[in-house]
Amino acid sequence: MHSQPGRPQGRGKIERFFRTANGEFTVEIASGDGEPGRPVTSLAETNRLFTGWVENVYHRRTHSETGMAPLARWMEGAPFPVPAPADLVEAFRWSEHRTVAKTGLVSLHGNRYRVDPVLVGRQVELVLDPFDLTFLRVRADGHDAGTALPFQTSRQSHPKARPEVPAEKPSRPPASTISVSSTPSTRPSLRTRSTTSRSAGRPRRRSSTRRTGEHR
Repeated sequence: MHSQPGRPQGRGKIERFFRTANGEFTVEIASGDGEPGRPVTSLAETNRLFTGWVENVYHRRTHSETGMAPLARWMEGAPFPVPAPADLVEAFRWSEHRTVAKTGLVSLHGNRYRVDPVLVGRQVELVLDPFDLTFLRVRADGHDAGTALPFQTSRQSHPKARPEVPAEKPSRPPASTISVSSTPSTRPSLRTRSTTSRSAGRPRRRSSTRRTGEHR
């Protein structure tokens, strides 16, 4: 059950359900009075326990308002028709109202569309797929009035349309690397070692100039 911000009508049903869930299900696994609760190690286990409580307790208990168990009341309407894919697409379309200009055009979020000229001056309902603004259906007074043909388009999707992208799994951070060129090496280079070894093998030449203190 969904509720728009700023419209509290109908939220009482949601709050009442959570009150029942917290008072009957959550207390079975949560801790209380300093005592440890039931250990739950994963979300999958929580869902399994919650499903078991709903199917075996909540749905089979007689409701105080209807006098019937929710599951029995639900099954009274069986068999349930399965909606066609086209009906599902139609159910989730968005719509906006616009007034048709004298030129037979309607504007929608920067795009302009041509409609039937008989609708000039009338307010119409534009039925659309929020992710594809290249095709719009037109309704007038609740009846189908054809389609709106793109006349000038600059936007392909509704500005409030947000595609549902699954969350990406966190990637492991790359292993830290040390650049040889940017880090000074503490080991002498091959040329330095070679020069040092040659210098160590040669006798040191004595300077021909004596120190001032040694000259007599």
